[in-house]
Amino acid sequence: MPPLIAIAGALGGLAVVRWAYRTALRVNRELEEARLARVAEAARANDIPTLRQDPITGAYRPG
Repeated sequence: MPPLIAIAGALGGLAVVRWAYRTALRVNRELEEARLARVAEAARANDIPTLRQDPITGAYRPG
């Protein structure tokens, strides 16, 4: 009976290690996607033109 318990424990341990490895990969993938989205959003923010005041009319226009 003790060898059966050892084999069951080893299989259970392998299952936990596999689950932890897959979870770590999933979390890292999600973090990488979030980081890339933030970088892309920052790049788009630089494309927005700033407003400058027209000295003649005083109106603000994209400059």
